[in-house]
Amino acid sequence: MYNLKEIRKNFGAFKKALEKRAVDVDFKKLETLDVENRELIQKKEALEKEKKDISKTKDKSLFVKSKEISVNIEKISNQQTIISEKLKKILSNIPNIPHTDVPNGRDENDNVEVKKSGNIPKFDFKSKSHYELGENLGMLDFDLATKTTGSRFVFVKGALALLERALSNFMLDTHIYKNGYQEVSPPLLASENTMFGTGQLPKFEKDQFEIKLEEGTDRKFLIPTAEVILTNIVKDKIIDLKSLPLRFVASTPCFRKEAGSYGKDTKGMIRQHQFYKVEMVSIVEQEKCLDELERMTNCATDILDLLELPYRKMILCSGDMGFSAEKTYDIEVWLPSENKYREISSCSSCSTFQAVRMKARYKNINKETINVGTLNGSGLAIGRTLIAVMENYQQKDGSIVIPEKLRPYMNNLEKISLK
Repeated sequence: MYNLKEIRKNFGAFKKALEKRAVDVDFKKLETLDVENRELIQKKEALEKEKKDISKTKDKSLFVKSKEISVNIEKISNQQTIISEKLKKILSNIPNIPHTDVPNGRDENDNVEVKKSGNIPKFDFKSKSHYELGENLGMLDFDLATKTTGSRFVFVKGALALLERALSNFMLDTHIYKNGYQEVSPPLLASENTMFGTGQLPKFEKDQFEIKLEEGTDRKFLIPTAEVILTNIVKDKIIDLKSLPLRFVASTPCFRKEAGSYGKDTKGMIRQHQFYKVEMVSIVEQEKCLDELERMTNCATDILDLLELPYRKMILCSGDMGFSAEKTYDIEVWLPSENKYREISSCSSCSTFQAVRMKARYKNINKETINVGTLNGSGLAIGRTLIAVMENYQQKDGSIVIPEKLRPYMNNLEKISLK
């Protein structure tokens, strides 16, 4: 959430910086509420001073006046609470300001390709989708999941379940031992305050799975991504400069309602309510965010290079970026069944946007207490990587060759096929 004192210094510049986002913000209302709020604060402070002065005189004849002042203070306090909540609501729903590197645009059609890598496979047969391959092998069961749970869930069985687990372990090992991330096994529930800190609330409440607990307890949500819980490790902390950068990685299930995606990707595993993902999070000095973003994105593409999967790297335009991001790279893997690239990772620098909401700070070399920079990125989405391996390594007989890097994680199995 933005600091009103900073916005007030140059309100025009703040409005202009958000123009690239093409968001509907009532700036006039924000400005008016801010003025009203400050006026009420001044009135309240003046009344409190008057009451204090009366108290010092110990003049009993002024008792009635003192009581009237107390009533007025309470009225002003109530008015200020209402206005403060309105201000907070507006500020909480304003996204991060795009970095100057970010191309201007409204949606995914305005994203810019940075590079392509890998060779798109050429089959001498009609390629199948991952769900056709999986169902033919008897290892993906969507019907059973619909019976037991509902739509957008799946049972992954046998060798494909082993492949899913192998992908997770391979990604973790690469990020830990090669890329220097610290593994974390975090809680899968997050509090309302934690979800607010990374920007999931209040803007995207409809997309979250809330857990019903005892009445009177704090609200809890299933994590939509491990980013939420990993980034909040530094919530309410002043971090020692010497410990930066902090780099965390976790492999967790993730849960999303996929609100607004009705009719999209209804077949297969592309868009599920529950999916697995390896997530990277970095906490850095403010000025090192963009360098860290390049590093993080390279860590994600490294996984695809090692698995020899074709992909492309995109820089997202201002209108397609996530709420908390100042700059984002999407990595899209090639899916033969769709004859196009699909997102498999998103790596974002959030600058200090999340840190302000979380009150995560550090002391710089000048001993000034300032907000950290935060970054997050998928390294990678496991379900979509499973899909990409299945489709790009499929054979004419419906079997799937295991990429060499994964074989040590699969008891040296070279191929998944019907026996």
